[in-house]
Amino acid sequence: MYIRSGELVIISSIKKYLHALGEFQKSLQFRIFIFFILVGTIPLFILKYGMLYSHEEQMMDRHSAMIRNQCAQISKDLVETGYLEGQTSNIVDVELAQLARLYNGRVVVVDENFRIIKDTYGIDEGKFLISKEAMDCFSAINTTFYDNETESAKIMIPVVCDNTEEIQGMMVISFPTTDISQSRKMLNKNVRVLQWGVLALVIIFAFYISRFLVKPFRKVTKFLEESSTGVEDEEISLPDYTETQLLTDAYNKMMARMKELDDSRQEFVSNVSHELKTPITSMKVLADSLLMQPDAPLELYQEFMKDMSEEIDRENKIINDLLSLVKMDKKAGDIHIQPTNINELLELILKRLRPIADKREVELVMETFRTVTAEVDEMKLTLALSNLVENAIKYNKEGGWVHISLNVDHKYFYVKIEDSGIGIPEESQERIFERFYRVDKSHSREIGGTGLGLAITRNAILMHRGAIKVYSKEGEGTTFTVRIPINYVG
Repeated sequence: MYIRSGELVIISSIKKYLHALGEFQKSLQFRIFIFFILVGTIPLFILKYGMLYSHEEQMMDRHSAMIRNQCAQISKDLVETGYLEGQTSNIVDVELAQLARLYNGRVVVVDENFRIIKDTYGIDEGKFLISKEAMDCFSAINTTFYDNETESAKIMIPVVCDNTEEIQGMMVISFPTTDISQSRKMLNKNVRVLQWGVLALVIIFAFYISRFLVKPFRKVTKFLEESSTGVEDEEISLPDYTETQLLTDAYNKMMARMKELDDSRQEFVSNVSHELKTPITSMKVLADSLLMQPDAPLELYQEFMKDMSEEIDRENKIINDLLSLVKMDKKAGDIHIQPTNINELLELILKRLRPIADKREVELVMETFRTVTAEVDEMKLTLALSNLVENAIKYNKEGGWVHISLNVDHKYFYVKIEDSGIGIPEESQERIFERFYRVDKSHSREIGGTGLGLAITRNAILMHRGAIKVYSKEGEGTTFTVRIPINYVG
């Protein structure tokens, strides 16, 4: 397929765009995938540990409730038999031994003086049990202690007299919790199997849902890949998501802008080629004419050589203007800002151009309202304003006038250049700042115009962060207004 050279730049940009879009698509799919995995698994892990903790608490509460119920009768017997005051009771001893065997644990009975009067292990009888937990129990606080690491538990139950409701002692029941730990492990194993099963389902779901959600972006990528071999005129539109519509809108705008820039480049290259070729063609014709007339008179030689010299000057002026335009197109880092007296700068411009104005009998008038000092690049601003004043003179009528005024406010200074010239047609006013654009080509060539002056002027003013406007009516004159900040903002 034949592709214009300008389109290569666009296609290169499309490839970069495609690469960025592809990376974005992969990143988006990966993030969606991870998001759904986290959303699916984090609650599962939380639920798992919540279930295990709840199960453990419930079993411990159930054991505690059963032991407390069984200890209620024993506590009554302890009070009624006077067991806590040192009386012996075979019934109480049997009850305590049965309770210890039932839970494969140890039962300790403590009187109100914190002395151990019965230990089913027979180890600590006669000793004292003094601790914060024991004191809490004597304050009618039921205490239960569960140690998961040692797989054991301890319950401290106050012994209360039913008649006086006074605490006369306490019972301490210690027992292993192996059955609770085994039940917890079994539940943990079952939950883990369920967890891995759900995790597998979450991964599969996350994979497919992430592919589904990025499907519109794959459509964009596929469309761009199909059109990346050339520059298509049709616009793309994928309204599946707001994001894809915004993406395609941005792409369409980028392509429109790039095509516009490419057309402008093509036109510029064509104009440069034409403008540079015209003087060379003229010189070639003049030279061939002289070569075909070896006996041509001296006067003819002199006339042709003068014409050739004018064509060389014209070629040189075009090249110089192109170089100036290239410099204007560079970054703002090439601008040399310094405080400059704008009044003196304008007076110097008028002094240089006054001979041209006098030759065409055009009156130059300058009006300043106050002294203006601003931060500008003197050379570039001089070039810009000189082009405006020179055009006002050259495209004027004999016996006409050019008025230049300078004013300032707290932020900007303003230069207005008015003339009584031929004016600019309304349909051409939007294009006069384009490179090589001329309203009247024949008239421009007569006065030596290259079509680059206003493009240079506009670039120079934009480099100063300024603005330029034109007001004109055909046959009645033209007014250019330039606004530039007093303090340069880089």
